[in-house]
Amino acid sequence: MSKKPSTILLCLVDVLHAFAIEEKGDVFKRMACPAFLMFDNAAYLADMTFELPCNCKPEEVSSVIWYFQKNMGSHKTTVLTDFAGTMVVDSGHIHPGSSVLKRFSIRMFSLIVFRAQVTDSGHYLCGTKKGDYFYGYDVDVQPTKHVTVAFLDRGQHVQDDYTGQIFSLFTTFWDWTRCDRCGVRGEQRRIGLCYVRSAQLHPRYRTAVPNVTSCGSNAVPAHFQHPDHLRKPEVAIRSCLIPCLKKEVPEEGVQVISNVISKLGEKPWLPRIPMQFHQQSIGSDLIIMCPGARPEHAVAWDKDSVRLYRPRYLISVNKSMRVFIDHGNHLHIQRVRVSDRGTYFCWREGEMVAGFRLSVIRQRRRRRTLSDPETIYAIKAIGMSYTFISIIFIVAHLCRCCWSSGQALLSSQTTSVIH
Repeated sequence: MSKKPSTILLCLVDVLHAFAIEEKGDVFKRMACPAFLMFDNAAYLADMTFELPCNCKPEEVSSVIWYFQKNMGSHKTTVLTDFAGTMVVDSGHIHPGSSVLKRFSIRMFSLIVFRAQVTDSGHYLCGTKKGDYFYGYDVDVQPTKHVTVAFLDRGQHVQDDYTGQIFSLFTTFWDWTRCDRCGVRGEQRRIGLCYVRSAQLHPRYRTAVPNVTSCGSNAVPAHFQHPDHLRKPEVAIRSCLIPCLKKEVPEEGVQVISNVISKLGEKPWLPRIPMQFHQQSIGSDLIIMCPGARPEHAVAWDKDSVRLYRPRYLISVNKSMRVFIDHGNHLHIQRVRVSDRGTYFCWREGEMVAGFRLSVIRQRRRRRTLSDPETIYAIKAIGMSYTFISIIFIVAHLCRCCWSSGQALLSSQTTSVIH
């Protein structure tokens, strides 16, 4: 009797899971925990997702607990997991404004933080329910606000290194991303994070290169006057051009029909990608996210046949931007107008992956009633204003009457003295 495919698949998953646990156990056997707790430095850009593995633990410990401390030795410690060490969340429900307790997951002893924020910077410790710590990280999440941007095609250059007496600042760049479009001119980005070099770093923090750590690390002494404020993260952007991968050619009959339709102009040939339909009211704000994209990915946006290149549409290129792309690859449309309607296409890692057909509508003015909060507020404001003006009017007349009475009394006294 043959087994069902679903049964075979479940058995295979169990085997792979057991193999992963066994491999993880071998890692713990090979790596002994340090006698003195150290902190590994790790730096990321805001809105990125990162994973912190618990690289060591005693063999008798079957689950780990993750803790968070803003500063070393702080009495305020946040527990980031249930005490069973088995917290799993759906990353699709994560939003940038969510608290850290809603943006993390525990998988195979590792801590995963989704869409990290600057406030997530601090110490992450792997330990037990009793409070025994095995491994620690010093995480530095650097802000995307006021990022320094260099458009290399315009002859712009990245920041020069700064060298001081007790420390020096420089930028460590990641590899170039893939070209964000294919078949047409695309763009590549290179993210750079701020780092500091000094012989006065705190010895309890472990770095990949001696005497070098990220600018927001707790290893940097306080008397350096926050060197991360002297140098911001930066992004370098350049043009690129790559060919598209060959796809299956449609059947001859379908190709002929599509050519005829294109020539007649009745319905242009659109890419075969998932399409979403969205209505937005005039004057509102809209943010469009590319499905499956992260800040470190190569992402591009088009509106119909117009390419939204970053030298013109990147955030903060000019002060009066209404349509722009932020450093997290999201497309922003502020104060939506009728002219914004159309189809927006999203490219990810050199391939067009989604389309958003936007229609703009006018809000219907509904009839106001006395029970509306706006009407109640207006009535209260008008009533308070009327009362205030009335009080001023009465006080002014009383003062005038008192002044007139005083003048009349003074005049009568003067007349009686003369007589």
